[in-house]
Amino acid sequence: MIDYDVLLDKFKSIIKESGLKYTKQRELIIKFLYENSGHFTPEEINDALKIEYPDMTIGIATVYRTLSLLEEAGLVTSISFGAQGKKYEFGLKKHHDHLVCKQCGAITEFYDDIIEKRQQEIAKKFNFQMTDHTMKIIGICQSCQKSNKNKE
Repeated sequence: MIDYDVLLDKFKSIIKESGLKYTKQRELIIKFLYENSGHFTPEEINDALKIEYPDMTIGIATVYRTLSLLEEAGLVTSISFGAQGKKYEFGLKKHHDHLVCKQCGAITEFYDDIIEKRQQEIAKKFNFQMTDHTMKIIGICQSCQKSNKNKE
């Protein structure tokens, strides 16, 4: 994984190029994503930062703007949940896809060589130059399936 100091320098550059002001609040957002594996809503990030840094004022608008900027720069990625919004994760990890439980919202990351190869073959078949892809498989996780059976 990329060294945090290198990431921070890149982040400062992006902030400057965007004509925005570098603030400690913005840095804490990227630091949170760097240090915490998982997928987080802007609200979850904001709440976690308020708990960890109670003396720091971080507005939800700053969280949203910073996440949008980081996503445009490729430093974070998101998974869309339609009307429920997006969840974000640090984007410079090894490529992976997601299984998303529509019942409890759990997200499981996975990687499959066959799927990756097949996508390349499909792109080639249609003379399509693939530059990136995301896969989100939606269903019901094992835990929720067991819970549903117990309710029957």
